[in-house]
Order: sequence, then C-alpha cells, then structure tokens
Amino acid sequence: MSTSEIATSYAALILADEDLDVTPDKLQTLIKAAGIDDVESIWTTLFAKALEGKNVKDMLLNVGSGGGAAAAPTGGAGGGATAEAPVEQAKEEKREEGIPPSKHTT
Repeated sequence: MSTSEIATSYAALILADEDLDVTPDKLQTLIKAAGIDDVESIWTTLFAKALEGKNVKDMLLNVGSGGGAAAAPTGGAGGGATAEAPVEQAKEEKREEGIPPSKHTT
C-alpha cells in the first residue's frame, strides 16, 4: 500500500470515528493537517465514493463475520473425489470389523 492510500485510510477512519461524513474535502484537510502533501486528489475521491452511504464502524466491527463458507475446491474435472477418500473408507471398514479406534492405523 502506498503512503497516499494509507494516509487516506487513516483520515477516513478518523472521520468515521467522529461520526462525520467521509468527503474528499474532509479527507484532504486531515491529510494536509498531518503534514502529508503528496496525496493526489484521486485517492480522496475514490475513498469517499467507496465509503459513501456506508457505516465504516459497522464495516470494521463485522469483518469476517458475514457470508457463508466458500465452496470447497473440487479435485479436477472428475467426480471431485479427494485423496483422503480412500483413507476415510479404510477407517470405516475397520470400524465395521469391530477394531477399536485406538488400534486403527492410517
């Protein structure tokens, strides 16, 4: 991440923490106040547009808690069987034969 992106990110977090709207002008004002002069206005505009209408605090508090699990990758074009399937099958066969789980070998 570049210095411009980091400075803009921190400025957006400060505005959100103060419950202020994230606008390009406010971002630029905070960045300038921090003594960082080389941030192009494109960064403040991009961040403001990306965060427009969003609650940044909620986004931060809910990181990683949303959505379902991603689909498991398949084993290629075939039926999707994995290399572990024969091992699991062997364990099940041993259970059926009455061998205690502690005596199973993999």
